This record gives sequence, structure tokens and C-alpha cells, in this order.
Amino acid sequence: MAKVIRTTKRQRGIFGTIVWWLFLAWNALMALWVFWAIKMTSDQVQVTTDTATQAGAAIGGTIATGALLGLWLLGSLILGLVVALTRGKTVTVEETVG
Repeated sequence: MAKVIRTTKRQRGIFGTIVWWLFLAWNALMALWVFWAIKMTSDQVQVTTDTATQAGAAIGGTIATGALLGLWLLGSLILGLVVALTRGKTVTVEETVG
């Protein structure tokens, strides 16, 4: 007896694929940028000898990193919404086995 296997998936168009790759690139870029900002802040705090300068560098670096995280979240939400809206139509593939 033949058995029918149905597989359902979404198929993106050209625009949806471009938006998907843009979303991935945005997240990779922001991850690198936040990592770099944290590294630069720690390097600057270690270089200075004055306590007030170290505190100022640490506070400024924390504020900058927080702003980057906020920008990352905002961009990911917007691009994620566009990615979700460009999923494409549902395609069902039927295979007969046996």
C-alpha cells in the first residue's frame, strides 16, 4: 500500500531572502560592535591611573554600550517584523512512498 507524505514549508521570494540576510548581517555586525565597545572600555579603564578618570571611562563606556544594545534591539525588532511579514506562501509537497 502506498503511503503519502506531505511536507509543508514556506518559500521566500527574492525580497524576503534579501531581508533575511540583512537581518542576519545586522545581528552579526551589532554583536561585533558591542564586543568591541566593551573591549575598548576595559582597555581605557586599565590604561588610566587616576581613579576619577577610570570611573568616568567606566560610566561612559557603560552608557555607550547600553545605547548600542538599545539600537541593536530596535533594529532587530524592525527587521524581525519585516522578516516575519516576508515569509512567503505555504507550499505543500506530497511524496508517495511504496
